[in-house]
Amino acid sequence: MAGPSFWDNQERAQQIVGERKSLASIIKPLEEAQAASDDLAAMIEMAAEDESFAAEAPREVQRIEKLLEDLKLRALLNGPHDAAGAILTINARDGGTDANDWAEMLLRMYIMWAEKNGYSIELIDRQDNEEAGINHASIAIRGPMAYGYLKGETGMHRLVRISPFNAEGKRQTSFAAVDVSPEISDAIEIDINPNDVREDTFRASGAGGQHVNKTSSAIRLTHLPTNIVVQCQNERSQHKNRATAWKMLRARMARIEEEKREAAEAAKYQQQAKTGFGSQIRNYFLHPDQRVKDARTKYGQGNFHAVMDGDIQGFLDAVLRWRAGQPVAEDED
Repeated sequence: MAGPSFWDNQERAQQIVGERKSLASIIKPLEEAQAASDDLAAMIEMAAEDESFAAEAPREVQRIEKLLEDLKLRALLNGPHDAAGAILTINARDGGTDANDWAEMLLRMYIMWAEKNGYSIELIDRQDNEEAGINHASIAIRGPMAYGYLKGETGMHRLVRISPFNAEGKRQTSFAAVDVSPEISDAIEIDINPNDVREDTFRASGAGGQHVNKTSSAIRLTHLPTNIVVQCQNERSQHKNRATAWKMLRARMARIEEEKREAAEAAKYQQQAKTGFGSQIRNYFLHPDQRVKDARTKYGQGNFHAVMDGDIQGFLDAVLRWRAGQPVAEDED
């Protein structure tokens, strides 16, 4: 990185910077745990002569145990694309306007989680609903192990609440589908036959100024064999939207291949594959009580609004342990 020509190729440079951050996120905690272990050994030796060191030792042991637990969790991020950035897409499903509002609430939740963890966020595509919320949106979240942490969010998210859009104040159940794919480097080969992809251009909707709304700059790609559809309309340039749409398609195809590998691995041990876009994975309740519960891991949190403000790390960690067959603490106050 200190070389004079390092930044000549911006895309390659950014990729290397990302790789360095991913490696540092593992190496630094490992070095910290090793140093803490050495300090503890010295503390125990001095405790024989000074009781004050003996009093500090149990607290230091607890701190090191926490460091080790975090390292064990990071060791579970060992998938082929876990270190990559994540392309996260949210689509409103059943529930009318409430579902559109719910989709936007989820979008905000993931953005806030990313910001709290120092990840960068790029809006790729967003289509607002005429009444409230969004029909769908796609964002790229980039940072150490972003895809590894977020890939378990793929599935259906269900909200139960008193509808703010219903004059009678009735309880409403809304659904939004979340799809997470790894942001694949151009250096990784993904086999896609261009003849299998249909490209459609259309006028972008929403914010963006006169140019965006008057020209057919938005791109939609349909992979005919799998019926995967991706689109991008965030850029003013059709060329840039096309490049981003192809990146999204490559990401979706990479995730399909990863799911096939996971399913094959699960079949070896006569287990059910722990993935699936159509499955309902988490329930969010604002009525009759406030709580969030994961349908797979049974992990839950009692503070609905904290979860909506991006406090979802507990759910992400629980899914990692669940995928690895480790026990999961079911509830947190």
